[in-house]
Amino acid sequence: MRELSGVRRVAAESVFALRRAWYRTRYPSLTLGKDVRIVGRLRVRGGTKVVLGDRVRVRKLVRFNGGGVVHVGPDTLLNGCWIMASTSVEIGARCLLSDGGILDTDYHNLDPETRHDPPTDRTRAPVVLEDNVWLGTASLVLKGTRVGCDSVVAAGAVVRGDVPPRVVVSGNPAAIVKKFPAAPQQAAPDPEASED
Repeated sequence: MRELSGVRRVAAESVFALRRAWYRTRYPSLTLGKDVRIVGRLRVRGGTKVVLGDRVRVRKLVRFNGGGVVHVGPDTLLNGCWIMASTSVEIGARCLLSDGGILDTDYHNLDPETRHDPPTDRTRAPVVLEDNVWLGTASLVLKGTRVGCDSVVAAGAVVRGDVPPRVVVSGNPAAIVKKFPAAPQQAAPDPEASED
C-alpha cells in the first residue's frame, strides 16, 4: 500500500482494524496477525482453521475450505486465490499468490470401483510453499507438493511433487524452464577474529 500521512493514514488504519475485528467475529477459526490488511474479502468454510501471519495482505476474494489447517507466513500477498486444505497447507513468508488454487486433496478415490466411496487417506497429502514463492494466475498446486524457496510457478502451470528452490516451472505437468543463480551467501562471523 502506498504511504499515507496524517489523517488519511489514521483513517485507513481504522478501517483495516474494523475489518479485522469483523472477520475475527465472523470466522472464529481465523487467526489474524499484526497489521493484516484485508482490502478484498475472505471466505472460510468447512471448519478450516486459518492463521494469517503479520502484515499479510488480502486482495480480491480469497477462499479457504476443506476442514484442515492453513498457515500463511508474514508479508505474504493473497490475491484472489482459493485454498482447499483437508490436512494442511503451509505458506511461507513473503509469498505472492495470484488467483490460482492450492489443493491438498483429490476429494475422490481415483480407482473407478471406489470412486464414489468415502475418500481414503491416499487422497490427501500436505502442501508446503517455502519462503518467497510466487504462484502465477490460474496455477494449480496439487496434493503432496513442496515448492522450494524463491521459486516461481508460472501462470496456468499444474504442479505435483517437489519443486526445487530458485527455479521457474511452467506447463502441465509443470517442468523447470529457468534456474536462478545461487543466492549470495552472507559471510559467517570469523570466530578466530579478535576485537583487541
